[in-house]
Amino acid sequence: MDYTERYQFWCNANLPEDVKAELASVKNDTEELKSRFGSDLQFGTAGMRGIMGMGSNRLNRYTVRRAAQGMAAWLSGTDLPKKAAIGYDSRHHSQEFAEVCAVAFAEAGIEVWLYDRLAPTPMLSYAVRSLNCGCGIVISASHNAGAYNGVKCYGPDGCQMTDEPAAVVTEKISQIPYFIPETMSFDAFMEKGMIHYICQDVWNAYYDTVLAEAVNPEMIATAGLNIVYTPLCGTGNEPVRHILGKLGVNISVVKCQKHPDGDFKTCEYPNPETDAALNESYKVAKQVPCDVILGTDPDADRVAIAVPDGDGFRKLSGNELGCLLMDYILKARTERKDLPEGAEVIRSIVSSPLADRIAERYGVEMKAVLTGFKYIGGEILRLEELGQENRFVFGFEESCGYLKGTYARDKDAVVASMLVCEMAASLKLQGKTILNALDELSDTYGYYLAYVQSIELTGADAMEKAAAIMANLRKTTPDAIGGAKVTEVKDYLSSVAKNCISGEESEILLPKSNVLEFILGEQGSIIARPSGTEPKVKFYYTTVGKTKEAAQTLLDACKAQMAQ
Repeated sequence: MDYTERYQFWCNANLPEDVKAELASVKNDTEELKSRFGSDLQFGTAGMRGIMGMGSNRLNRYTVRRAAQGMAAWLSGTDLPKKAAIGYDSRHHSQEFAEVCAVAFAEAGIEVWLYDRLAPTPMLSYAVRSLNCGCGIVISASHNAGAYNGVKCYGPDGCQMTDEPAAVVTEKISQIPYFIPETMSFDAFMEKGMIHYICQDVWNAYYDTVLAEAVNPEMIATAGLNIVYTPLCGTGNEPVRHILGKLGVNISVVKCQKHPDGDFKTCEYPNPETDAALNESYKVAKQVPCDVILGTDPDADRVAIAVPDGDGFRKLSGNELGCLLMDYILKARTERKDLPEGAEVIRSIVSSPLADRIAERYGVEMKAVLTGFKYIGGEILRLEELGQENRFVFGFEESCGYLKGTYARDKDAVVASMLVCEMAASLKLQGKTILNALDELSDTYGYYLAYVQSIELTGADAMEKAAAIMANLRKTTPDAIGGAKVTEVKDYLSSVAKNCISGEESEILLPKSNVLEFILGEQGSIIARPSGTEPKVKFYYTTVGKTKEAAQTLLDACKAQMAQ
């Protein structure tokens, strides 16, 4: 069907009056019709994410129900436990969509465990494992703007769904008609005992598990640590404050961002990667004692920090915080002599290689995996299957995602917030700041600068444009970038790494992915990859210099050349 046929199909369906009114309102808007009905919203390893509204290419109760029916059909055809865990965030319709999913599973004879209130994504990952479920779903669009929502899908290990089961779910969805009426209501399935609320005991067990991941928690109360915290109107308020309160942190909450708000009125783009996400926090931090500003995204799987710097504040990048936390954990455990034999840390390939130098210093193995925390979760699963999960010490992504512990298989802003406070308290007791610790890393390893450039694409052929950019880069590999010689090119799609000096080729032992990496000897690298969820191509720059000025000069030159 083309977009006009899909639109007419929806108009002819027996739908509620408010839905028909919304459909009628776009009848004469060709571009809007193409946008809403030009295709079906795609399901992938990250589930589905899109703008909320009526249409086959929008997130609504009908597209969500169809996706959940596909998940249920997949689970029914496996040997996995016929149980599913479901959580949701603070976005508009999140609770409604969670209940829609619960009904779809219950109709298929699958027992459902649903959080009774807002819960962070890592708590859903924990619940899947804790309750021995065959799969899980979180209704969230993570850090996207308020117009978006999504369906994040998890496997039995609590990790985001991998390619093979996602392909089966996609096939199942394609066979399911739209608008199949529900056989029973949500309340009826609750009464029947097919849907249960997750009890407080699971929350408490999660809290105890997170607290057990502390390294030296007693330092926090001793240091008298003061933080300003914003949950960015999302799910972090209850769990983050509970954990930090238990440890004696003095917390000032950003009141205008304390309570759930699907419109995110005080932060249009609630992504803690951006400096603007902490604007309201900066105002509060000027009025109260503050050692650290903490901000978690709406589903509380990412955390960012800022610290006082002169008359203002300095926001740290995800790479900087990841390397600081890794160094803190490895140093403390080395001093205690409790690092496990074969200890392993994990980063994504687009995260700072400074982490490799830190791991090397402590004699710890570094594993670099593809972008997406599911690959970090997959490596933890591999260790678990070997009976060696204690070897995992820490994992992070440059996009502000961190995990210590194996209780969850997704990034967790709750445990990361605790570790940030512990690290800050340790430094405060030494008469140091987090910025002092950053300087010490640079003095030890050199200056590593990182920059992420996103090329956003528009139009119905946006994804094709992204593919063309990647194809062109493969055809026209430069000899040098920013004056630094390209010494190696890694093509993760062909799984080939080519040494540009010797011409020798070697195999990349990672799953195939549309990623290109240009290595500039010891001076850094540039990685290009199309986004998996949005029509954009991202470029990840790393430059290394003996001084910050040298690293910045090279970074500026690389950005200028790539812009051409």
